[in-house]
Order: sequence, then structure tokens, then C-alpha cells
Amino acid sequence: MPSAAQCEYQYTDGSRCNNRVHSSVHCFWHDAAVDKSAQDFKGKLESYATSGGYMKGLQLQRAQLEGLDLVRHGHKNGYDLSGSDFYRAKLRGAHFFNITLENGSLMKADLRDANLHFGHFSGSNLLGIQLDGSKIDHIEVGNMIPQEKLAHQASRAGEIEKATDLYEQAEEIYRTLRKAAEDQGLFSLGGRFIHSELVMRRHCQPLLSVDRLTSKCIDLFCGYGERPGNVVIFSLILIVVCACIYSSLGLYFEGQLLQLDLINKSLLDNLKGFLVSLYFSVVTFTTLGYGDVTPAGGSRPVAAIEAFSGGFTMALFVVVFVKKMTR
Repeated sequence: MPSAAQCEYQYTDGSRCNNRVHSSVHCFWHDAAVDKSAQDFKGKLESYATSGGYMKGLQLQRAQLEGLDLVRHGHKNGYDLSGSDFYRAKLRGAHFFNITLENGSLMKADLRDANLHFGHFSGSNLLGIQLDGSKIDHIEVGNMIPQEKLAHQASRAGEIEKATDLYEQAEEIYRTLRKAAEDQGLFSLGGRFIHSELVMRRHCQPLLSVDRLTSKCIDLFCGYGERPGNVVIFSLILIVVCACIYSSLGLYFEGQLLQLDLINKSLLDNLKGFLVSLYFSVVTFTTLGYGDVTPAGGSRPVAAIEAFSGGFTMALFVVVFVKKMTR
């Protein structure tokens, strides 16, 4: 147990501050009741960091920290400020290279022209953050920001109004990150954020609305234009599914009707028929149309639909692929 004169702040990983108590039960840096907006604490905080001070959980709401330099020179890892609160802090031009600020808050913080290269912000509240001119190469915000996670929980609990509000907040955060990435020419990073932004926008729409269902289909089909791999997967699935249909409904090949028959045909004959169906499906999807295999009966409308889908899908893949490769 800490002594009475020792700060009682303890982070979730079990580590604790060993500073002397400033007031109440916390030190100056961990006391949220201390008004840190009254003067410039930049130099004091830099000295505290370089002297090996405990950096997690700092309470720096509205602090005047413009130009703050928290780059840990000569070390592989940057400072760990996890759990720290920088609500409305003035951090314009700050140097946060390789910093870790997980499960904290940068809500409405001014980080214009700041250096956030390789920053780790998983689990932190980034709502209202200002990033104009900031450098955000290789930043990490986690697979799911806090508002998104809470929105999913609220949605599962049936709290639709609360979930919608949280999804809108998440959409705003991803939009801010996307704009900052695009302004710096980081289009791959921006592509990731725009996908998340559009997913959040979809969740704001009524569950069974046409707009939401259409948006979901576009996401599955091509990831809103950001995932060409989805187009390839869709194409392969369509080709195999159509091949199964052709095998069941029948195709004409070399004057014979090839059709699945588990009773009167051997397994090898049925397998050969399926391979011909698969070949015909590929030829139809790519709109090559050699003519050596022709559809029979009910296979004809299926072939027409596959040919139309194939032409559209290949054109879309080219557009999405070129978009990704030319960034």
C-alpha cells in the first residue's frame, strides 16, 4: 500500500504513480481538480518527462501546451501516456512522435501542425480533435474506436437512439482522420478511414431501409471501392455457384447433354460434367463465348445473368484496382 504522502493514482495495468501528494490524494499531474489552463506548463511537463516521471493517466484538461516536445530521443519506444486526459488541450505544433496514448482522451484537443508519426491511440476518445496540418503517418487508432464499440453495445441492447448518436460521433471521427490523411497524400490510410466512415453512416440508417441494404451490398461487393479483393472473391463465388447450377440444369457439349445424375452416372462422369460446367461458367463470366459448350433449358437465363454480372464485375474491378494502385 502506498504511504499517505504518495499519489494514489493507479493505472489499469497495476502500475502506480510514486510522486508526492499535491492535494487530496493525487500529485499535481494526476489531480484533475488543478486548473492547468491558467499558465504554460510546457517546460514543466517536458522536464518531468525527461526526468523519468510517471506519465500514465496525466490530467491535462485545457492545458496550454503549444509546441510541447515529448519525443523520447535515443529510445526505441516513445513516452507512454496511456489513460491521460488532454480534453481541449492546446497542443498546436506538439511533437508526439512514436507516443502511446491508449485509453485516454484527446477530445476537442487542438493538434494542428502537430507531429503524430507512429502514434498509438487505440481506445482513446478523438471526438472533435483538430488535425489541420498535422502529420499522421502510420498512426494506429485500433480496429474499433470507443464510440463505435459503445454504439454496437447499445444497438445490441436495443437502445437505438443512443446507438445512432454514437455512430454519428464515430462517423465524425473517421471523417476527421480521413481528411487529415488525404490532405497529406496518405490515400491508403485515408481509404481505411473512409471505409469506416461509410460503415458508421450505414449504421445510422434504419435497419431494414433500402439505403442501408444497398450500402451493405456495396460494402460486401467492393468495400466502398477500397477493397478490390472483395470483387475477386465475389467473382469466384459467382463462377462456382453458376457452375453448380449448370451442372444441375444441363449443358450441351459435343452433341451430348451433360447433366448431374447421381443414380445412373458414375462419380467420375459427374465430376467430368461439373468440370465442363465450371469451364462454361468461366467462359460465360468473362463474356468470351467460345460456343463449344451451350446452355440447355433453364441454364440459358442463368448464363445471361452471369454474362451481364461478369461484364459489370470485371469493369468494376479495373476501376477499383486502378484507384488503389495509382494512389
